[in-house]
Amino acid sequence: MGDKAEESAAYSGLGNAYHRLGSFQQAIEYHSKVLRISKDLGDRGGEAAAYGNLGIAYYRLGDFKQAVEYSNQQLSIAKELGDRAREGIAFGNLGNAYERLGYYKRAIECQDHCLSIANELGDRAGEGSAYGNLSICYHSLGDSKHAREYVTKHLCIAQEMGDKIGEKNAQINLGNDYYQQGDFKQAIKYYKQNLSLAKELGDKAGEGTAYGSIGNAYVSLRKFKQAVEYLMKHVSIARELGDRAGLGRTYGNLGNAFHNLGNLEKAIEYHSLNLAIAKDFGDKAGEGMACYSQGRNFETKGSFSEAEAYYRSSIRLFNDRRALLESKDDWKIQFRHRYRDAYTALWRTLLKTGETDKALCAAEEGRAQALTDALKEQYGFDALTPISLSPKETISSVLHESSTQTVFMALDKNTINYWLTIKGAKLRFKQAVIEDGSASQLIEKFLEEIGAGVDVRCENRSLDELRDESTLKRAVVVADQTQSATTSVNSLRSLSHAIIGPVADMLRDDQLIVVPDGELCLAPYPALSESVRITTVPSLTALKLIRGSPKDFHSNTGALLVGDPSVDQIPMTLEQLPFARREVETIAKLLNIIPLTGRDATKSEVLKRISSVALVHIAAHGSEETGEIALAPNVERESLIPIKEDYMLTMADVQAVRLKARLVVLSCCHSGRGEVKSEGVVGIARAFLCAGARSVLVSLWAIDDEATLLFMESFYKQLANGKRASLALYQAMKSLRETQQFSAVKHWAPFVLIGDDVTLEYGETKW
Repeated sequence: MGDKAEESAAYSGLGNAYHRLGSFQQAIEYHSKVLRISKDLGDRGGEAAAYGNLGIAYYRLGDFKQAVEYSNQQLSIAKELGDRAREGIAFGNLGNAYERLGYYKRAIECQDHCLSIANELGDRAGEGSAYGNLSICYHSLGDSKHAREYVTKHLCIAQEMGDKIGEKNAQINLGNDYYQQGDFKQAIKYYKQNLSLAKELGDKAGEGTAYGSIGNAYVSLRKFKQAVEYLMKHVSIARELGDRAGLGRTYGNLGNAFHNLGNLEKAIEYHSLNLAIAKDFGDKAGEGMACYSQGRNFETKGSFSEAEAYYRSSIRLFNDRRALLESKDDWKIQFRHRYRDAYTALWRTLLKTGETDKALCAAEEGRAQALTDALKEQYGFDALTPISLSPKETISSVLHESSTQTVFMALDKNTINYWLTIKGAKLRFKQAVIEDGSASQLIEKFLEEIGAGVDVRCENRSLDELRDESTLKRAVVVADQTQSATTSVNSLRSLSHAIIGPVADMLRDDQLIVVPDGELCLAPYPALSESVRITTVPSLTALKLIRGSPKDFHSNTGALLVGDPSVDQIPMTLEQLPFARREVETIAKLLNIIPLTGRDATKSEVLKRISSVALVHIAAHGSEETGEIALAPNVERESLIPIKEDYMLTMADVQAVRLKARLVVLSCCHSGRGEVKSEGVVGIARAFLCAGARSVLVSLWAIDDEATLLFMESFYKQLANGKRASLALYQAMKSLRETQQFSAVKHWAPFVLIGDDVTLEYGETKW
């Protein structure tokens, strides 16, 4: 009949049907016909729909670059026509393709647009789909908190609407989230629910994905026979459907299974197939994982040069993906932590071949990467800056220019690897095994024995979930009376023996910089030696950046002293801190300035003043989880019940300002704590370093109010006499240790100095 419009509609229906059957090549054939007819007829709406369907089909085949191209075409026409619904769909499709190509920032931006449009149109299905896609993006970044939040929303909406396809997709994403958290049995539960729904819906591609996911979880449970059985089912379906992307992922999982079975030749074969497919489709994250897996195969085989080459390739690919996250600090932290094993594998392999110097370079390259990026931005370093930040050049400068000896640590399970640098001497290396379990168990045991009683596992709980008195506190007034000073001193000596003992005989002078790793970041280093003053830095590169900052960057005048903010109006059970008030008033007399206390110590006033001063001192309640600080609520909301944003000084708040402080003293409980990541300890102390502080003094656990007053009085008197911060810290700990009331380790040992070892010259004219 020559009815082109009806012919196009039929082709579109056939394309959609073949897509649902997983026959994506046939779907592409029919949607391509729709596109040609729509162009002939000048049907821009039909053209946009065809571009969208082609983008989805190419995405399912793993051709993500082609998917981006078609989705962009759909988006352009939708904007031209003012079709908001189709624009939202295009953003969602485009975001999915960007996620698979490793452009996570672009992907999340696209999904946020999709979500915004769905909310605008009251499109609950579109809203659910956007939440599901956002969960995939955050899962890829390693951010399980946001991934779980979004996938839960997706599942609720799908169930509310009776959307079986949405429910199926949410189940696979929930399974992935549990898998990433290490709960493989719970992951399998959701994968099997997903499999059941996929079969019910006749979704062959979804069925194959479910088989592959179940098989991968069985690999992690070390049930390799079951794993191979499920994975081969996915291989069969993926081959039938021409799903090369899915096939590549399952080849990788089969390689992992055969690696664990000890069949290295089979493992190498499957990982080679995985690598080839990832390269074909431009899947850089997949390529990076395939290279890492091949590195493991060759390392296990004893072919260390091949293993090194593959590990270096994987790290290069991961670094390239991380760079695309630009200034997104929290995303960089999560991404680096997700792929942490590749960085460890490289320096571990180099140590096996005796390349200790190269191993240090590799370990330093992977250390505190997001912090390094933040410091480069704060201090104005760019590609034209005449300062080399390569690990090799950084280590060389430490060996030949730094007058302070440095110990760099790297953890591999229960083995601590040490590199000792002393000016003018050859780099020295040593290994030691933690005899009593892991590093986290070592620290936890120490804290329990001295009566600090802090869980070092750093569970990721929000402040809103923790509202009892133990959540935010500065004073632990009632001590365990059965805890003797002798016992706590012996515990400290045991910790010192385990961490510093292996290199104690190699130290030459009374000052040491430690670059700790993992849970060892939570050790009270200044207290571990009675003869050596110890400071810590997150990485050698971070120290080089701080010391190489512009001479006029950090202020020499001005102080912000904050003590005992009013907490009676905030919705938490907190007490006032009279000794904290006395603490800042005492320091204020030395500096001849007026402190912020009580109702004047509001969050808004602190943020207003904090940017320009040389010294920041805050004595307040601190969060056990992150060290974030409770201040007085902002006055403009006094008539309302304050919300967290009104009174909590968060990491994000601090990183949003540009500090000029030479020294920040956080006289708060847990100010040195946070989540232990590959980046280091992610808490309020790191936030101050990111914001430009040259040095930060923090506490690792809950501190006694009166003891801290005495400690700080001594600390500032030493600073007033021109002493460096490390020596002032050493003398303040000594003075508290010699008192009868506060001689127990838990009172004088929690303070740690992070960053450069600064001096403060203060007198009336400067402050």
